[in-house]
Amino acid sequence: MRTTKAARLLAAGAALTALTLLSACSSGSQHPKKEALGSKAPAQPGVRRELVNVLPGMPPVQNPKDLYAADRPNQLSPVVRDFPSRVYVPNTNSDTVTVIDPETYKVIDTFPVGRQPQHVVPSWDLKTLWVNNDLGNSLTPIDPKTGKAGKPVPVHDPYNLYFTPDGKYAVVMASRDRRLVFRDAHTMKVVKSVPVSCYGVNHADFSPDGRYFIVSCEFSGEILKVDTAKMKVIRQERLPYEGAMPQDVKISPDGKLFYIADMVANGLWILDGDKFTKPRFLYTGKGAHGLYISRDSRVMYISNRGEGTISLFDFTENKLTEKWHLPGGGSPDMGGVSADGKVLWLSGRYNSEVYAIDTRTGKQLARIRVGSGPHGLAVYPQPGRYSLGHTGIFR
Repeated sequence: MRTTKAARLLAAGAALTALTLLSACSSGSQHPKKEALGSKAPAQPGVRRELVNVLPGMPPVQNPKDLYAADRPNQLSPVVRDFPSRVYVPNTNSDTVTVIDPETYKVIDTFPVGRQPQHVVPSWDLKTLWVNNDLGNSLTPIDPKTGKAGKPVPVHDPYNLYFTPDGKYAVVMASRDRRLVFRDAHTMKVVKSVPVSCYGVNHADFSPDGRYFIVSCEFSGEILKVDTAKMKVIRQERLPYEGAMPQDVKISPDGKLFYIADMVANGLWILDGDKFTKPRFLYTGKGAHGLYISRDSRVMYISNRGEGTISLFDFTENKLTEKWHLPGGGSPDMGGVSADGKVLWLSGRYNSEVYAIDTRTGKQLARIRVGSGPHGLAVYPQPGRYSLGHTGIFR
């Protein structure tokens, strides 16, 4: 009798497994050919999610297998839901910010800021956009409700700006000063200034638990590993390429690898952040510079500034799958993806223009004249619970 009952239970379990497998096979994740990359959220499996032991004060990780799970198409936080959609472009040579209406592709405003604005950075709480006036030694706040600039805040050498995942500190990438400066995320008062021995600290991204972040050093070809809580550099390595010039940094959706663009090596360094061992290299194109994730977490867009192209890296296939060419060339640099995932926006660093690119076809939708030296433009608002900085790294 016990044997018969066991057999029945085994048979029922087998049937359930078969149904589960059949369901999984029929729920394919392929994109319809006419649908924009990342414009539709993938189906989420109904499984129990493991907990991540995060940095104290940091919001819990929604899905450890997809760090960008909160960045789905139009999944806007209540904080930003009523903000008008705009593209904010810092013009490094013109000392201005150009504002573009993404619906019409028209410039609707241009206003002066401090000297050599490099990036427009969303604050951790999503309420403010900070213009990094590098040589002006200031941050200009923009109210995203109105698109208007406020009174500049004195901050020395703010080449780039990040926020710790707990929302407590802003981290200023003080490139000329050779420092990582931890400041109060709201008042911007200095909490700790950390000297570094590399040259040109510029870009970063955080580990899944927020306990460390990886920093690129542009002018000495090095990378750093920084302990977030201790505010301390704990590892430092030189990239294995003569004249390496690392740029943007982005973590993979599963949190296992960091990708670091290199505009001299012309591709990506792929690093195990936990082990911090020698990275491997993937060629993408001349002047690899900016890295952006699609709204379905499947694809990473890589701007190759030196050849006017955008390479597409598919995380599920672990390889490059496409390369888009801007008509007539260009210098695609920094930018972001529209809230609905249908448009990739990039500044044309050496062409005084901005590119809008269809993520369905890779075709150029618009080429918009702006000021001289456009750099780290921000598309805003974007989906996500909070910002880690740069032109918009959202979790």
